[in-house]
Amino acid sequence: MKAYRIVISFFSSMIFLMSCASEHKKIEVTSPNDNVQVHFFLSEQGEPHYIVHYKKEKVVDSSKMSFELKDAEPLDDNFNIINMETSTTDETWEMLWGEDAQVRNHHNTLRVELEETSELKRRLNIVFKVYDDGLGFRYEFPKQEHLNDVVITDENTEFNLTGDHKTWWIPGDWDIYEYLYNTTAFSKIDALRHYNPKAHLGQTYVPENAVNTPVTMKTNSGIYLSFHEADLTNYAGMTLAVDTLNLKMKSELVGNSEHIKVKRQTPFETPWRTIQMADKPGDLIESKLIVNLNDPKVVDSLPYFKPMKYAGIWWDMHIGTGSWDYSGAYHAANTKYAKEMIDFASEHNIGGMLVEGWNIGWEKWWDKKKKQVHFDFVTPYPDYDLEAIVRYGKSKGVELMMHHETSADIVLYEKQLDTAFALMKSLGIHSVKTGYVGSVIPEGEYHHGQYMVNHYQKVLEKGLETQVVINAHEPIKATGKRRTYPVAVAREGVRGQEYNAWSKDGGNPPEHLTIVPFTRMLGGPIDYTPGIFNTSLKPYKQDNQINTTLAHQLALYVVLYSPVQMVPDLIKHYQGHPAMQFIKEVGVDWNASKVLDAEIGEFITVARQEKGTDHWFLGAITDENKRTIQVKLDFLDADKTYLARLYKDRSDSHYMNNPEVYDIEEKEVNSRTILELHLAEGGGCAVSLIPKL
Repeated sequence: MKAYRIVISFFSSMIFLMSCASEHKKIEVTSPNDNVQVHFFLSEQGEPHYIVHYKKEKVVDSSKMSFELKDAEPLDDNFNIINMETSTTDETWEMLWGEDAQVRNHHNTLRVELEETSELKRRLNIVFKVYDDGLGFRYEFPKQEHLNDVVITDENTEFNLTGDHKTWWIPGDWDIYEYLYNTTAFSKIDALRHYNPKAHLGQTYVPENAVNTPVTMKTNSGIYLSFHEADLTNYAGMTLAVDTLNLKMKSELVGNSEHIKVKRQTPFETPWRTIQMADKPGDLIESKLIVNLNDPKVVDSLPYFKPMKYAGIWWDMHIGTGSWDYSGAYHAANTKYAKEMIDFASEHNIGGMLVEGWNIGWEKWWDKKKKQVHFDFVTPYPDYDLEAIVRYGKSKGVELMMHHETSADIVLYEKQLDTAFALMKSLGIHSVKTGYVGSVIPEGEYHHGQYMVNHYQKVLEKGLETQVVINAHEPIKATGKRRTYPVAVAREGVRGQEYNAWSKDGGNPPEHLTIVPFTRMLGGPIDYTPGIFNTSLKPYKQDNQINTTLAHQLALYVVLYSPVQMVPDLIKHYQGHPAMQFIKEVGVDWNASKVLDAEIGEFITVARQEKGTDHWFLGAITDENKRTIQVKLDFLDADKTYLARLYKDRSDSHYMNNPEVYDIEEKEVNSRTILELHLAEGGGCAVSLIPKL
């Protein structure tokens, strides 16, 4: 393993005695370049507060930090500072897979130890890690005599904003993140009005005016902010309750039917509460703050996993050409079709193949509570020869991606977890797509609560044990755990492509994927399933369509990051199609990634260099407005000439009435070239940049 520079400098470790005399004085910690300043202080009542500045501008005003506990007094005031430590960390670590080969982790840390002045003298520590592009802070509950079994009924972490910022948000749903993003002033957030449980497959619950994270904002002075969390482990997911009158947010943890948010025993620590800050929206995407706030990886390599594209038996069921159910009109998950899909994948440099609907239990899965119909994760339907398909795939260099739809019956799935993963290990299957559609069993729990957070963690650990990577759908939010557990390769947690095929509200508008990279994707990789060529969905879905051009669909392979990218359309829509060349060539694992230009909700241009080659790929997409953008290629090697192949909208392309027309253009370029790209309404451009020999 390569050695990297690591510096940990403790430049202050002291008993902060002066705090007893003047507890409202501020303690400051800044980022390495002084861009970000955090001030921590206790009020005259001994209440913890913090303030944040970015480049001398206040972005978070005085905000309180406290906890409410069951059968105990709250942890909110009467604190003294009994110790303070500060340090600096500067290290570079290697991603096993990711947007960049190496990540620098450079920050200053402030750790403040608090103790109550009351007779119980309960203790609470608060740790800040301050980066040049933001910060994270968490709470530590030390082992102590008068605080052992802890039941948190509310965590009251405030984020007191300094203006009525432009905000990109979805409702703080306790079960699902599959919403279109709203763009409003902060004061106009109304999550309850946008809450529509009938629009989703899963049970949904929005108890108050709150938003899910990441929630991203733009201040009047042009600063971009995003609020999220990192290292969500054995704790409840955090939504942010919104006070539109006072321009304030407060952490609102996802609970259960017993109104309990978190049960822990000391010692323990909470997830990091994160605030990213940037002058340009693309800097939010390039930031590594979220992954850096997670622990180092628990394994040094994943020899059984290689980032890949994958085909699959999936889109058929959404457009109605097949069914998951063996008793349906046409059961798509059959041996013959699976082998055809493997042949297609092998021919087009696609390393994996997913099959949904292969196992017993799909007949009445929507009525799982009423009729007690359960999935069996080791028994295939009679028309699906699992072992033969695995063997055939290996003979063609294509790996089967297993599918486990649990229908959120966690009790059943955990009973079968050992046998289901043992089967994959015995067959040499090294990836699984898990699904959790519907209301959670046991009843009273929600997808984003502590119970489910712990379940998702169990699955990661089981994957690590059996050499299986996890692509989770209907998941808990991504919070950077992929650094610690590299088997967490992707997850959904976003309103995906399938909504275009069956939703009644017109599908995903063109602006949707110009917002997602600056919100949901800040948490981690997205399994969105780009690359539909039959965007009109004819003749299968006459009342539905995909609201992008074909060139836009190609560009998504670069714009949206995932180490597993699906090639989801029907085989016949790809065969003989010249644009298939881009999908065949485009990388999935990257040495470097750059956001060249962007404005949230309008357009984004991304370039990525494939790991292990000198190949670059570029993707640009726009919203419903056509636009012309200038793209500098100064990221290319100055000593090389490249062949650029552009897959671009035609002059008459339009996402609604002419989405599938496009042109392919080839030209020689170098690092001094400026490309002029004309993007149609809902359009895009995909570019491969291959060095000439």
